[in-house]
Amino acid sequence: MPATVKMGSMAERSPAERDTAEWYRAFAEEARGQSAIYEDWALSVASDRRLIALIERLPLQKRQPNLLFATSRFLGAPEGGYGPFRDWLIANWARVVPEAMRRMTQTNEPRRCASLLPALGLLDGPLALLEVGASAGLCLYPDRYRYSYGAVTAGPASGVLLECATTGAVPVPSEAPEVAWRAGIDLDPLDVRDTEQMRWLTTLIWPEQDDRRRRLLAAIEIARAEPPLLFRGDAAARLADVLARVPRGARPVVVVSGVLVYLTAAERAAFVGLLRSLGVDWVSLEGRAAIPSIEAALPARPGRFVLSLNERPLAFSGARGEWLDWL
Repeated sequence: MPATVKMGSMAERSPAERDTAEWYRAFAEEARGQSAIYEDWALSVASDRRLIALIERLPLQKRQPNLLFATSRFLGAPEGGYGPFRDWLIANWARVVPEAMRRMTQTNEPRRCASLLPALGLLDGPLALLEVGASAGLCLYPDRYRYSYGAVTAGPASGVLLECATTGAVPVPSEAPEVAWRAGIDLDPLDVRDTEQMRWLTTLIWPEQDDRRRRLLAAIEIARAEPPLLFRGDAAARLADVLARVPRGARPVVVVSGVLVYLTAAERAAFVGLLRSLGVDWVSLEGRAAIPSIEAALPARPGRFVLSLNERPLAFSGARGEWLDWL
């Protein structure tokens, strides 16, 4: 870091500043081994009193590191050392703030379909998929991707290959599920036909993750050929209405993947209660503590994310579908 960058010690900071600094330190830990640039930026911001003070002026939900860094890169921040990034961010702060205010972190990882596929394969089709927190809906195309589970392959020929390491007797379906209808609900759905929205979605991928970026771009091309139905709004309020649109003869399946972490415990409980009352099948790929009924049924072994079908845990999973440990 340049000597001209003025720093402040943790002891000099207000409690609010210390909270934000710890948020960035935690993000640096998350980025370690995945993005050296983001790890460096987050650790440096955590120790940078001037930037912490600027970030503290934002609403709480807009202070998150992933949103700030992606917004900056979207507007042209240099991807490299912290010094040039810091100089750019301070010089362009008046542009970054309004852009961050209108943006959300909406990562859409099609590789999660590699975790979802074995669960969907347990259900008789044709399926009507409804994803909660769908973003651009790229996880609504499990029938359009090719899969590799070690020596076992599945799915049609495709421009998207999803590789997933496995342990245990993963029931890889011999054929991709038949999907007759696909729709999603999101607070701010993204349109795969909109160039700027897709540039934002692509920018949300961390700088060095070129494989993820290539996979995302290929999945976008598949979705553009047949865009999903995307509905704007709160899932709890819109779920029953959207399910009523499922065509006759198709089996409705709600997919919840990496969404419940953004809800309070009370909101999660209410949402699970809603799913039970609707009587539909639902597949979840969530943190192990997100749904108490699922956590209570888990064996005492490590695993942060759990693949479940109708609240029955099936496997531990990588957060992005990179591996499956079948129970």
